Amino acid sequence: MTALKRALRAYPMVATTLLVAAVGLVLLATPARAAAPILVGVYALLIAAWQAVGMIRSLIGGKAGLDILAVTAIVAAVLVGEPWAALVVVLMLTGGEALEDYAENRSKRELTALLQRAPRQATRVHPDPDATGGERLDTVDISDIAIGDVLLVRPGELVPVDAVLLDPSAQFDESSLTGESLPVERRSGEKIASGVVNGAAAVRMRASALAADSQYQQIVALVSEAQQSRSRTVRLADRYAVPFTVLSLAIAGIAWAVSGEAVRFAEVLVVATPCPLLIAAPVAFLGGMSRAAKSGLIVKGGGTLEQLARVRSAAFDKTGTLTTGRPQLQRVVAAPGFTEDDVLQLAAAAEVYSSHVLAGAVVDAAKARGLAVLAVEEASESATNGVAAELAAVGAAAGGAGAARPGAVVRVGKPAWVAETAADLARVDLAPGELAIYTALDDRFAGAIVMRDRLRDEAPETLAELRSLGVERMLIVTGDVAATARPIGERLGIDEVHAECHPADKVEIVAHVQPRPLLMVGDGLNDAPVLAAADVGFAMGARGATAASESADVVNRFDRISGVADAVRIGRDTVRIAMQSIWLGIVMSVALMLVAAFGFLPALLGAWLQEVVDLAAILGALRAIAPRGSRSR
Repeated sequence: MTALKRALRAYPMVATTLLVAAVGLVLLATPARAAAPILVGVYALLIAAWQAVGMIRSLIGGKAGLDILAVTAIVAAVLVGEPWAALVVVLMLTGGEALEDYAENRSKRELTALLQRAPRQATRVHPDPDATGGERLDTVDISDIAIGDVLLVRPGELVPVDAVLLDPSAQFDESSLTGESLPVERRSGEKIASGVVNGAAAVRMRASALAADSQYQQIVALVSEAQQSRSRTVRLADRYAVPFTVLSLAIAGIAWAVSGEAVRFAEVLVVATPCPLLIAAPVAFLGGMSRAAKSGLIVKGGGTLEQLARVRSAAFDKTGTLTTGRPQLQRVVAAPGFTEDDVLQLAAAAEVYSSHVLAGAVVDAAKARGLAVLAVEEASESATNGVAAELAAVGAAAGGAGAARPGAVVRVGKPAWVAETAADLARVDLAPGELAIYTALDDRFAGAIVMRDRLRDEAPETLAELRSLGVERMLIVTGDVAATARPIGERLGIDEVHAECHPADKVEIVAHVQPRPLLMVGDGLNDAPVLAAADVGFAMGARGATAASESADVVNRFDRISGVADAVRIGRDTVRIAMQSIWLGIVMSVALMLVAAFGFLPALLGAWLQEVVDLAAILGALRAIAPRGSRSR
């Protein structure tokens, strides 16, 4: 009963319509039964007038909808003496909002779940000599957390903001971010992303980012944007409004003219009012977005799903997209006057400040050799080229012969860029699949770090599936050198490889790719321009507030290339189901109209049957959440 009362309060027009119906039925059982059709008819006409105002506003705005059929049906039914049929049409109109809310809530369940999981509070630790244990614990809103605050995360709690682990070790469930179901062990000093779940022991960590800049909160922002988007394609049924309206009025008019009975006109129109049918397309698209969210994909609107359904070309960045982005150190080539440790230590000092996916591998390699990360006064990154860092202090190991000093500038990155200041740079020989990161100290070439990045295990299968889904052309567009990029293309069967591309080059290349639409898959800050320029931009791995995630149309929360094929398949399934639902409603309505035109369908029965048609269309659209035969990953 409580739920019913809540529903009636939420939808007052439905409650009023049901009340009018109840009063009318009571009147039929009394001597005042003649007042029942008058009450019902007047109420129906009032609702028709209210709907007509909205319809006129839409027409003035240049948009014709199916409301004109509903208004005409209500008026015609009342005029020919069928007020109860008119009331059923009114119930359909007023109940449409409630039905739409139910369908939308059901279809976007996964998106809503992501929002509801967002951390909201945290336990902050304060030093307090007067308290037991010398500290005080306060529960605060995550927006009040400052960088550097020490936080206590209890067992099973969500990590509230991005932080650095202070305890020696801890286990975390990172499935919400990575899709990995097994717990992951982290060590002291490692970064912990917001939104992951702490294991069985309470841990302490130091906040390294504000709430708004933390990883899970950025995902929440992307989800909110996706939920609020209302693309023109979500109103897919609108394009059928005018022809369906003309057809319905034509059938009704012919039935009246041939039979000579005005009631035929009303009988036809009461089964030609599929207003909730307009809900079918939005429900299908929301269902597709929810299904995508379950696979770790945040799709920003129904328009993106329709574009995904028609994708004919796909372009890929290489590092961190087709490859894992976690290369293994192969060797270090040191220039005269430097040692291997010098090269690694200098490179790591600069790479700490880089957003490139290879930077972490360089830092990890230096740490693995027990090399301290040198202090840096300031650093700047040149997109797709490398990082320049001014040293604040230099350890004894760096610069072997004492060439390194406070104020010296380290350059790490591509050979051509590093050679701008280090004229003595010598390129190293690379085996197929290897890549080199060059390092210079001021105007001296220090050496190169040679690494090998591994092709993602699922990459060949994903590209094969994209081809089976109708993607005709594939290309690699990367900033890496050709010697590194071409072997990857050969292993994947991609002949078209564009290497050593700057961001502007990538935009220029994808702008001329045919056939369209084009799907661009990338990862990291440098891919943001080309992701925004593509018909569909797909960002691999939502790494906090990266420009790539913000400019992309699809963001893959899980670091899996298979999500690209999932996105295209979901787009195709969603559009197919949306169209099926629309045509289901249209065909059933036309069939009922023809039956009514020959006088075999009373107006009241027809009105109830039309409710069944609308419900069938919406239930059909809900299949987009998990269509038969769909695969979960």
